[in-house]
Amino acid sequence: MSFGLFIKKFVSFFFEPIGIVITLFVIGLYYLYQKKHYKAEQFLLGSVLVLALFAYPPFSNFLVKKLENQYPKYDYSQNIKYIHVLGNGHTTDSTQPLSSQIASSGVKRILEGIIIHNKIPGSKIIFTGYAGNTDVANAVMNAKLSYALGTDQNSTIINPKPEDTREEAEFTKTIVGDEPFVLVTSASHMPRAMMLFQSYGMHPIAAPTAFYKDNNMSWLSAPNSGALFVSTLAMHEYIGMLYAKIRGVFS
Repeated sequence: MSFGLFIKKFVSFFFEPIGIVITLFVIGLYYLYQKKHYKAEQFLLGSVLVLALFAYPPFSNFLVKKLENQYPKYDYSQNIKYIHVLGNGHTTDSTQPLSSQIASSGVKRILEGIIIHNKIPGSKIIFTGYAGNTDVANAVMNAKLSYALGTDQNSTIINPKPEDTREEAEFTKTIVGDEPFVLVTSASHMPRAMMLFQSYGMHPIAAPTAFYKDNNMSWLSAPNSGALFVSTLAMHEYIGMLYAKIRGVFS
């Protein structure tokens, strides 16, 4: 991981649910240590309320639906040559099968890419993504799973270097140019990905997958860790879009 990416992840943490909760809690402890009990109570209570809010299923569902409803599922009747499957998380634990070493959302991205590829004779799948904290690039891991599912190695293009979506876009631009291509990523990540790719003058066609929204959400749902995860996922995307817009203004 480059130093720039580390700094970006470190700063963004404090704007995500757990980061906000920890910040409020630490400030509350500080005021408690300073014997300023009223302020301490405000910040400590605030940390609990913020945690409860982000862990409340209807609220997390609201956050993620605003992202996932922006692009419909892919129209499989289209005939597009290139299919770019964006990278995701993985491990290299040899005690697990390959399908378990790749994050669940990553597996869904690969499956969607293969489904589209199989419907378009002569098409090619682009896999991108760096190694992260492992010794194998995510692009390589994703390609391995696609091979295990029957994809011809001659139908894939692999780049193990990109560390983020912007670098993935820069690479694919060198391959597709102004030609339309299919962009496969998680539905919550799709708005930011489309914005970044289009900023390079490219013409991606969205193929969202790995949805988290629930159209049958009950308002009586109790706060839980699953909802907190979805809120964190959504907030990460909102922060990423804000960062991209700010970077675009000052670049």
